[in-house]
Amino acid sequence: MRASRSRTVRRLGVAVLVVALAACGGSESADDTTTSSSRRTTTSSSSTTTVPVDTSIAVFPVGASTFTAPEEVARAFVADYVGFTEPIVGTMAAGDTRSGEVPVRTTERGPVTTVLVRQLDGVHWWVLGASSPNLILDSPAANEVIGSPVTLRGRSTAFEAQIRTEVRQDGTAPPLGEGTAMGGSMGEMGPFSDVLAFTRPSAARGAVMLSTRSMMDGTIAEATVVRIAFGIE
Repeated sequence: MRASRSRTVRRLGVAVLVVALAACGGSESADDTTTSSSRRTTTSSSSTTTVPVDTSIAVFPVGASTFTAPEEVARAFVADYVGFTEPIVGTMAAGDTRSGEVPVRTTERGPVTTVLVRQLDGVHWWVLGASSPNLILDSPAANEVIGSPVTLRGRSTAFEAQIRTEVRQDGTAPPLGEGTAMGGSMGEMGPFSDVLAFTRPSAARGAVMLSTRSMMDGTIAEATVVRIAFGIE
């Protein structure tokens, strides 16, 4: 009897030991799984971290962009910012994989305004500026800091030699200051100079815009837009 009880106790002890070992092994496995999952989560999180996009060099739009095609942002820019009434938008000529130039006219035979576009975040497009060969702004230069009054110098040709000058700030449609300057006419380029005063800006950046009017209906025919910064004290 004693021998039988002894064997039974030994068998129970072995069974308990086996269950305990199994339980420990399961616990360690769960810990390992949790640790591995945590590592994967950390890795995944770090790989999807987004880098802030610097849009300070862009004239349009201000801040975030929803435009996924360069021609779309060029059309919105000339209509909403420059003031073209019925823009004829061409196909972008690529400068590299993330930037290019979009030609725009107001009439089939009108002067070309070239809109400079760039993909700043790898997906969406912004406008960095615009240029017309008939409106060349020599000073201030792109991204230069200006204050009021600012002296605008360059070369131009326009109907009756007159061009419109404007200083604009980001986020506001009406110009801070506007005037006129006289340059060349009838296709002949000539120098112009204009001392333009403007009201105190509330934004850090903006643009200088030069434009000409159509001799047919007075609408804006072409434009040059140059990005600038304000020397706000």
